[in-house]
Amino acid sequence: MAGRAARLVLLAGAAALASGSQGDREPVYRDCVLRCDERNCSGGALKHFRSRQPIYMSLAGWTCQDDCKYECMWVTVGLYLQEGHKVPQFHGKWPFFRFLFFQEPASAMASFLNGLASLVMLCRYRTSVPVSSPMYHTCVAFAWVSLNAWFWSTVFHTRDTDLTEKMDYFCASTVILHSIYLCCVRTVGLQRPAVASAFRALLLLLLAAHISYLSLVHFDYGYNLAANVAIGLVNLVWWLAWCLRNQRRLPHVRKCVAVVLLLQGLSLLELLDFPPFFWVLDAHAIWHISTIPVHILFFSFLEDDSLYLLKESEAKFKLD
Repeated sequence: MAGRAARLVLLAGAAALASGSQGDREPVYRDCVLRCDERNCSGGALKHFRSRQPIYMSLAGWTCQDDCKYECMWVTVGLYLQEGHKVPQFHGKWPFFRFLFFQEPASAMASFLNGLASLVMLCRYRTSVPVSSPMYHTCVAFAWVSLNAWFWSTVFHTRDTDLTEKMDYFCASTVILHSIYLCCVRTVGLQRPAVASAFRALLLLLLAAHISYLSLVHFDYGYNLAANVAIGLVNLVWWLAWCLRNQRRLPHVRKCVAVVLLLQGLSLLELLDFPPFFWVLDAHAIWHISTIPVHILFFSFLEDDSLYLLKESEAKFKLD
C-alpha cells in the first residue's frame, strides 16, 4: 500500500547520492581501488582471482573490481574510525558486511520474509475464499503483484545493479498502482464495473508511460520520487476515507485502518539515517522487518472483506 511510496523515498535519496558520497570521494579510497584493480584484476592475477572465487559469488555477478571496492571501503572506514570521524557512506549506501553473496543481508532477508508472508497469506486466502467472491480475482492479482515486488526487492538488496535497481523501483510502483486499483474496485467498481475497467486502463497507461520514460528517456530519481509519493498519497487518502466511512457498518474495516496508520507511522523509520548496527542492521532493514506483520494484517482484512461481500451477494441472490 502507501508504505511502498515511503520506501521509494529512501531509495531515491540514496540513488541521488550514488554518483558520489563522502567515502568514495576520499583519495585514500580511490587510490586503494586503483592499486587493487591494477594488482588483481588483469592478466594472470585475474585468472587467480577467478580460480579462488566461490562459485556462488561469480553466479551472483561479483567481479574483481567489485571485490576491490568492497575491501577498500573497509580500509577507508577503518581509517575514519581510527581518526575519530563519523562513518561515511559509499556510493549512496552505508557500509555493510557482505554475507555470502548478499550485499545487504538484513534487508534481503527481510524482503524475502515479506514475500514469504505474502505467499502464505495468498494460499490462505485462496483456501478460505471461494472463487465466486466478487473481489476474489482482484485480491489474488494484488497478491501476485506484491510477491513479484518482494522478489525483486530481495534480488536488489542481494546484488545492487542497474537492472535490479530499476526492477525494484518499477515493481514497487506497480504495487502502489495496484493498491489504488484494488481500492477503486472495492469502493466503486463493484457497483460500476465500467468505471473500474476504464480506471484500470488509465493506470496501465500511466505505468507504461512511467516505465518507458525512466527506461528510454532519462532515469530521473527526482521525478520518480515525486510520482510515487503523489500516487502513494492518493492511495492513502482513498483507502482511509472509505474505511472511516464504513468502519461502523463493517467491523473488519478496522484492520485496514490499522494497516494504513501503521504503514504511515513505520514510514518514519525511513527518515532515520544511521550506520548499520553490527554493519548489518540499518533503518531500512528495520522498516522492512516491521512491515511483515502489517502485510499479514492487510491480507487478513482482504479475506474478511471478501467473505463479507460473498455473503452479501448470496443474500441478494436469494432475495431475487
